[in-house]
Amino acid sequence: MEVPTALAVHALVALAHLGFQATVTVLVYPALARLAAPGAQSCAAQWSEAHRRHSRAIAPLVAVLYPALVASGAWLALTGPGGAGWVALLGAAVAVGATAVAAAPTHGRIGREGPTPALVRRLLRADRARLAGAALGAAGAVLAVLG
Repeated sequence: MEVPTALAVHALVALAHLGFQATVTVLVYPALARLAAPGAQSCAAQWSEAHRRHSRAIAPLVAVLYPALVASGAWLALTGPGGAGWVALLGAAVAVGATAVAAAPTHGRIGREGPTPALVRRLLRADRARLAGAALGAAGAVLAVLG
């Protein structure tokens, strides 16, 4: 069985995105949240520095992965992806949408205002939505490739 190029490319990007997103969700954001926990020593200073370092370090990965996810998804959509391919695109849309609507604006507010418990909870919820979207997108892409 020959896999269409658009599907193969999108599947690779979706899997890379899932690995990236899982790392952020499991390792990076919990570490940031611990700094913002009530009673954390030097919370504001530690948070600000950790958040700045995180933002600088992650920006190049985001600048590569998200445009690649959108571009490969658009290419796949134009080719008529079929059942599981549409699931892959839905997952990517959830991840990109959660980033645009919730995660990125919340990062901006936290950068300006500092880490309030409500903002940290919102960031963690948005991040879990991104992970769910990334997992759905990768699973759909793999199923489409195998199908």
